[in-house]
Parts: sequence; C-alpha cells; structure tokens
Amino acid sequence: MTHRNRPASWYLLFIILLTLGGALRLLDITDPPLDFHSSRQLRNSLVARDIYYSLLPSATAEQRALASSFANSVGKYEPPVIESLVAVTYLFSGGENIASARVWETFFWLLAGAALFDLMRRAVSPWAALIGLAYYLVLPFSVEVSRSFQPDPLMTSAFVLGIYFLYRWSEEQTWKWTVLAGIFLGFAAFVKIIIAFFAGAAAVALVLFTLKKDFWRSRQVWAMAALTIAPALLFYVLLNQGRSTEYFFSWTVALIKLISSTDFYTKWLAFLGQLFGLTMIFLSIAGTFLATPRLRWLLISLWMGYVLYGLTLPFQMYTHSYYHIQLIPIVALGLAAALNPLLESAAGRGGVGRAGFIAVIVAVVGFQAWVARSVLAAESYRHEPAFWQQVGEALPADAKVIGLTQDYGFRLMFYGWRKVALWPYSTELAEVRSGKVDFSDRFNELTLGRDYFLVTAFGQLDKQPSLKKLLDAYPIAFKGEGYVLYDLNP
Repeated sequence: MTHRNRPASWYLLFIILLTLGGALRLLDITDPPLDFHSSRQLRNSLVARDIYYSLLPSATAEQRALASSFANSVGKYEPPVIESLVAVTYLFSGGENIASARVWETFFWLLAGAALFDLMRRAVSPWAALIGLAYYLVLPFSVEVSRSFQPDPLMTSAFVLGIYFLYRWSEEQTWKWTVLAGIFLGFAAFVKIIIAFFAGAAAVALVLFTLKKDFWRSRQVWAMAALTIAPALLFYVLLNQGRSTEYFFSWTVALIKLISSTDFYTKWLAFLGQLFGLTMIFLSIAGTFLATPRLRWLLISLWMGYVLYGLTLPFQMYTHSYYHIQLIPIVALGLAAALNPLLESAAGRGGVGRAGFIAVIVAVVGFQAWVARSVLAAESYRHEPAFWQQVGEALPADAKVIGLTQDYGFRLMFYGWRKVALWPYSTELAEVRSGKVDFSDRFNELTLGRDYFLVTAFGQLDKQPSLKKLLDAYPIAFKGEGYVLYDLNP
C-alpha cells in the first residue's frame, strides 16, 4: 500500500493548515488597501469602481463619468478579470468594500493550495507535502501578497491549478487532464501575461518528459497548446497590442541594461532573501535535484522560467515584491522534495526524538504565522479615507490642479473623488531611465495653465529642493493637516 492509499491520518492537519491560512488572510479584512503596494491595489479598486458604477442602477451620470475618468487614467495592461468579479460582488454585498476582494483572493489561494498539496503528495510523503503547504500558506510574504487586490494572486492560483492538471496529464495522458491543464494555464496567462514564462517552461518540460521525441504526434499536446496560448494571444497581441508594446519597451527594452551589472544580481538575491529567506531558496533548489524524475523536471523548468522572467523585467526583480509571487509555490514544491528524506527518517523514530522533531516543526510554523499576523496588525489605515475626502473637498471646484501626491494620485481619486495632474517623483526608476529630473526647467512647462499646486507627499518634496524653493515663491491658498495648496495664479 503506497502512502497515497493509506488512511488519511494527515487529513486533519491539512484542514488545520488551510483554516490557518484562510484566517491569517482575513485578518483586518476591512482595512483600506494601503497595507501592501497601495498604488497597485488602488489601481484595481478604481477599475472595479468603474465597472460597479456602470452596473449600478442608482448611480448618477456624474458618478459614472467620474469613475470612468479615474479608471481610464490608471493604465490598463491586463483584462479586468478580478476587478469585474469584485465589482459584481459589490452589487450583491451592498457597495464597495475591500473585504470582497480579499475574500475572493483568499479563496483562490486556498483552492490552489489544495491542488499544490495533492501534487506534492503524488511525489513525496504526505508529511513532507504538509510542510510544503505550510510554507505556501504561512510565509509572511505569502500572506501579504496573496490577499492583495491585484491580478497576481489570481494569476498564480490559476497557474498552480494548471501545473497540477499538467502533472496529472503527465501521469495518465487523458483528455480530461489535457483540457483542464490547457484551460487553467491559458487562464493564468490571460489574467497576466508574465506567467507565460513559467507556464510555457513547465508545459515543454513535462510534455518532453512524458512523450519524448514523439510529442508532435499527440493531439492532446496540440489541444493543450491551443488552449494555453489562445486567450493571451487574443487579448495581449490582437486586441491590446498598443499597451503590450508600450509595456515591453518601457519595462524591458529601456531597462535591459541593468542585467549587465553585477550589482543587479546582488540586489535581486538580497531581495529574495528578504521575502523568502535565502536558506529556504537554496534548500528548495537543492530539493529540485532530490525530487522524483517527473517533479524534478517540472521544478528545473520552473526555475529556468523564473530566471528568464527576471532577466526580462530586471528593475522589478529588486523593487517590486509582488513580481515574485509565482515563486511561492515553486519554493514550496522544492522544500517538500528536500525535506522528504528527513521526514521519512523522523517517521521511523520514536520517543523523544520524534516528539522533539514535531515540536520544532510546529514552533517554526507557529512563529511564521504569528509574524504574518503581526505584520497585518502593525498598522491601521482606517484614518486615510477621511483625510483624502478632506483634501478633495479643499480643492476648488473646476480648478486645474497639479500635485505632488501619494500613489500617483490614486488615493485622492479613490477617496477624494478628485483627479490632479502629477508632478514627477524623485525615484531610483526616474534616475535609471533618464537621470535626475531638472525641476527648474520643467516647472513652467508642467504648471502651464494650472491654478494650484497640491502637496501631500512631503517626503518627496524634501527630495526635490529645487521644487521646494520654487513653490516658496507662491502664496499658500489653503493649508491643512497633511497638505498644502499653493496658488499658481499671478
């Protein structure tokens, strides 16, 4: 009798881990979406609002026009899949509430976790699979990113389901797994195209592992390829070519020079250490070579896909944590393979040794869960909506305003229902792209025709002393706690 057919003595622990993972992600569920990459979450919130008001019968023409204006200004590179789902949920739950997004993201992450566990259980012992699942669920970075309102958690969840069905296809080669693998890998790439590096690598590896050189004779392979490629091809290449090309040239071509510097690789590795722990990363990579052949080639392909992905989007590799969300299930898979021999050895022991080993595992999982909980509870953002409403009300009606304000003006749009032109930030990205901004030369150009200059991001103002000096020459039209409005009229 194999470990897959034994009585499910591990089943209770599986349920406990899923419950713990869900509970962590639903902590402080109604806190504004400013806890993790606020600009990205507010961007999705503005798109969801536009969809919601377009569906809401009681919405006024002015509300719909404003919501549409805000959504059109945030940049739409992916189809609004999760935004549409959340917007429809608003209709049935009584209005806009970030809890709707967090519940959906959590549900998808847990569903993918169940599939990931079964995949691991097919290659290692259930106990090693539980350790991998625990990492996937309670890693503090995982808790933060997987509940955030953006496409990435849904993309990664669909991807995990896709590689699970791909793995099952590799075992059995039936049409059921063919269709399911193609649908979910294709859906993941449709939600956000960057997962194509991973989905494509995994599909190629397992198809070649399973069918060798005769893969091209298989109708299942061609059907799976069509289902995987068609949705993303239709949206990103045929329907949204302009935006896709803009993104490619802006984030890949313009920044590819970074990969020629050793500093880039140092920053990338250090960033991974902050998110995952370098010990876990290297242990997972080691586990790749200890895994069973089918899982080994899957993991090798996923790591190769990750490296190619990182070289294609170099700036994000050490600045944007959510660009590494796909690595969470990959590291979990490798950890399960690496720890499997240790777990099998511990299972054969009795007495103090076995009890002590279990206690250490429980303590590590408990500590990580407590850290994840503490990160979420550390700060409240419930005061933010009222502040931005106040700022929005302070701006004169119909005035043309430029501002140095947080999150590209998204906070003001979402909570204050006002949009301003943006004064550029002083950031590392700006320096990488084109050097430091010459504030004096650009001031007249950017403020031409503007009535007021709003400042709420005072940290940014301190980084731009030339701008600060120029603004000091203008009278203050209004000043409140946390914001200043300068009158630009002569």
